[in-house]
Amino acid sequence: MAYLAFYRMFRPDTLDKVVRQEHIVKILKNQIESGKIGHAYLFCGPRGTGKTSVAKIFARAINCEHPVNGSPCGKCAVCKAIGSGSNLDISEIDAASNNGVDEMRDLREKVQYPPVAGKYKVYIIDEVHMLTASAFNAVLKTLEEPPAHAVFILATTEPQKIPATILSRCMRFDFKLIPQADLEGLLKGILQKIGKEYEEEAVAAIARAGAGSARDTLSIADMCVSYSAGKLTYEDVNAVLGSADFYEIAKAVDYILNDDARNALSCVENILAGGKGVGVLIKDILNYLNNTAVAKMCTDARKILNLPDERYNCIANSAKADGHKILRCTEVLAKAESDMRYASDGRITLETAVLKCALPQADYNIDALIARISALEDKIAGGNFTPAASYVKPQAEPEKRAEVKEEAKAEPKAEVKAEPAAQQGVQDLPFATKRRAAPAALWQDEEKDVFSSSAKPQTGSAKPADSGVFGRMLRALRTTNKNAVLFTLCMDLGSFFEGDKFILTTESETVYRGLTRSDNNKFLGETLVQFGVTDFEVRLIKKQNNLSQAIDKLKSNFEGTDIDIK
Repeated sequence: MAYLAFYRMFRPDTLDKVVRQEHIVKILKNQIESGKIGHAYLFCGPRGTGKTSVAKIFARAINCEHPVNGSPCGKCAVCKAIGSGSNLDISEIDAASNNGVDEMRDLREKVQYPPVAGKYKVYIIDEVHMLTASAFNAVLKTLEEPPAHAVFILATTEPQKIPATILSRCMRFDFKLIPQADLEGLLKGILQKIGKEYEEEAVAAIARAGAGSARDTLSIADMCVSYSAGKLTYEDVNAVLGSADFYEIAKAVDYILNDDARNALSCVENILAGGKGVGVLIKDILNYLNNTAVAKMCTDARKILNLPDERYNCIANSAKADGHKILRCTEVLAKAESDMRYASDGRITLETAVLKCALPQADYNIDALIARISALEDKIAGGNFTPAASYVKPQAEPEKRAEVKEEAKAEPKAEVKAEPAAQQGVQDLPFATKRRAAPAALWQDEEKDVFSSSAKPQTGSAKPADSGVFGRMLRALRTTNKNAVLFTLCMDLGSFFEGDKFILTTESETVYRGLTRSDNNKFLGETLVQFGVTDFEVRLIKKQNNLSQAIDKLKSNFEGTDIDIK
């Protein structure tokens, strides 16, 4: 006998052996046991999920003389005739090659003849969405009111292409993708039947590559078993799938996540030079990034990924990267994989995507900016932030330095509080110089962040500054799920204290109206309460036009002179 592929050799012959699809199996069993058989069924769903197998089992079961638990007994004369192929009551039609109106007219004529041996004549039409519009119209009336002995089972992977007039005449059953755990169980049972030893990680890798399809999983397993001489190992599966070396992929991804564009591109070039295809490589990188995201976000990631300890530890180390960075790299590379079908040279598309991931400073995408801000915050928090080497602190001219020294002698020395280590690295920057010149109350706040208000305090009994409240408020708005628009509205506000009242100022009427809306105003109040501010006000300041500013400047430059404005 000729060799049979795994997916044919181990095709289920009873409803109990069907992997998952319990919602469909239960309905069909109840119909068979009660004898309430419908005249038209539509089985739709992804490839390799059991549509044709269930159709064949159901066709044999409704013709079986003594069905067992809704499945054919396999012992009666009808079951034996169907199994040998001598029974003509069950017909399988490939709609991809018999999609014309003539074939459907022929079917319409043959369906009138009664079954030869069984109770029903069953027509299984596979890939029914391939029928032409005329063919659908030809079979429409027959499908609605067939003879009592006829049953139609339509199978398709694209139900959206079937006319609504056909859909409304069928009982529709949607097959679902099979979970990885069930595919692993199916595969282990088959390997045990054929006496093949295996590693758990190898079975998990095959089931993952099957992507929810039992047929795809068994086809990959068939190749892996033929490739492996002894025990089926994880390395054997990777070799069959054509995947790049795991540790080379891990190295490339680590370079990308650490913004090392030079080494990332070199690593990708080395992998491609080894003969790996561009499509396979980008798929491997995306798979590694997906595993990294799972390791970062899921508490039971080790169980979900089911990888060898050494490889899982490698992925867990990559998962220490910023989540925004992982998300952005995945999106960029996923888009590159989609763009490859239109590119004349996929290699250029891949390398461009790698550079885009590893050079966030060259990308103005919002995710890239968020990743850069997060990296900067981590450096400042850890005290690792140092000024750029190209910045040189400006020196005052000799005459001005002498004046400064004289002024310093005249002024009493103030006690200066030591700065934390995280701030010492930024003392030579321009904004740090201004900060030291300001009164201590303006900057001696441990929670001061990169968002600080530049508004000057207004007249009245106002406090000298907001003591970091405005910056902390912006940070809270940036990290909240409320609305990104509210954070944008607050970016250019001025702020100061007027007694115990916190004042937010703006010259824009649009911003003022947006912030004084009841929902936004309430949310601002809830945010400020976290920082000890119980009373606040959003105040609109009239903007002085350029003419008024010029007149005021002219009057200040020529005090005591009568200036007539016409």
